[in-house]
Amino acid sequence: MNPPPRILRDIALARSGDKGNRATLSVIALDAADFPVIDRWLTAERVRLHFEGLVHGAVDRYPLPQLSAVHFVLHDALAGGVTRSLALDAHGKTLSAALLDMPLPE
Repeated sequence: MNPPPRILRDIALARSGDKGNRATLSVIALDAADFPVIDRWLTAERVRLHFEGLVHGAVDRYPLPQLSAVHFVLHDALAGGVTRSLALDAHGKTLSAALLDMPLPE
């Protein structure tokens, strides 16, 4: 039996925040040796496609090599904002958890 595919959660953790209709997500390598994989593979376009239908605006990407992290700002991502959305728990923390489920390249 083949092992399950590796996911981003296997090599990184995520932190999140929200401000109005914007979510911020930071993906931080658990081991600095894995940062080059995250930096090369986790592009703004991949994140945008992963959240297609949820994030309706641009995705900005900020590499932070000194922290072994990549930071993203997802615009128009929270259905109007935490205080305006009718969605249950549409906060950034749920988006960061979902991001960590992305399969890693083989």
